Amino acid sequence: MQFTAAQIAMMINGRVEGNPETAVGSFGKIEEAQPGQLSFLANPKYEEFLYTTGASIIIINEAQELKQPVSAALIKVPDAYSAFATLLDKYQQIQRQQLSGIQQPVYIAATAKTGEQVFIGAFAYLGEKVVVGNGVKIYPNAFIGDHVVIGDNSIIHPGVKIYHDCVIGKNVTIHAGTVIGSDGFGFAPQADGTLKKVPQIGNVIVEDGVEIGANTTIDRATIGSTLIKAGAKLDNLLQIAHNVEVGNNSVIAAQSGISGSTKIGNNVMIGGQVGIVGHIKIADGTKINAQSGVSKSIKTPNSAVTGSPAFDYTSALRSQAASRNLPELEKRVMELEKMLKEMMARNNF
Repeated sequence: MQFTAAQIAMMINGRVEGNPETAVGSFGKIEEAQPGQLSFLANPKYEEFLYTTGASIIIINEAQELKQPVSAALIKVPDAYSAFATLLDKYQQIQRQQLSGIQQPVYIAATAKTGEQVFIGAFAYLGEKVVVGNGVKIYPNAFIGDHVVIGDNSIIHPGVKIYHDCVIGKNVTIHAGTVIGSDGFGFAPQADGTLKKVPQIGNVIVEDGVEIGANTTIDRATIGSTLIKAGAKLDNLLQIAHNVEVGNNSVIAAQSGISGSTKIGNNVMIGGQVGIVGHIKIADGTKINAQSGVSKSIKTPNSAVTGSPAFDYTSALRSQAASRNLPELEKRVMELEKMLKEMMARNNF
């Protein structure tokens, strides 16, 4: 599939400098791209490759100043990284539009309903009273439990398991191996020391525009719903416990774990391997550094925290700096003690 610089510029609202009829058929990293490929430059540390790359078309920032001639056709945009992401999304949509129909073998319950232009891959399972919207892509080996609803244009990748009664919004992407709606971790201690399972009768609701990475688990609520709000982006290998709420446009990086009933606000950024205890609240705009352990609510919006237990990011950096100086401080204290003893001896104290 070939696109000219002029066509690409129209897709991303860019301005062409060079030959607008230059055509490309694939993508390449700027340091490795070959003729016939499109690349982009957003990070200044890769600027040297702008003048040596073999790429035929390059998307760059409007503010980028050229230090020497460039052989490729340039498409100038306000934000090259964002524009490139938009272009990749459009390219992916074109590819996915070619997928349609129902492969065999599959199991689709007689009471299930599917919309127009859906794709259901081989060995997929759709349970009783499932509702699948228009343009949905369900890849092979996916399991869709009874009464699940999947909104228009959502993508369910291979091996995803969505348990009964869960609701998936529009334009949601769920990557391979993820489990939505498994039982929350609820057990009641008994007098004889055994643990009695607490039935988990709620569900999971994933709102519009959410993306969930591979092998993530999101537990169903004990009562009510575990809620992933619109626009949230969840990485691979996450554990989201029962009755958790993740706010609009919040981002959680890989290997983090959110304990039960914790409420995460909007536009929160959580680094990798963060652990958050249950039944607390994280204020809007909070940033939590990687490997932090959050043991109490963060009530001030737009806070930044780090460490375990996590506390204010700037204070934590000062504490780390002070810790590095401890050996030198100890040496100075010992010298001062020695001087003090000598002074006391000289003065008969």
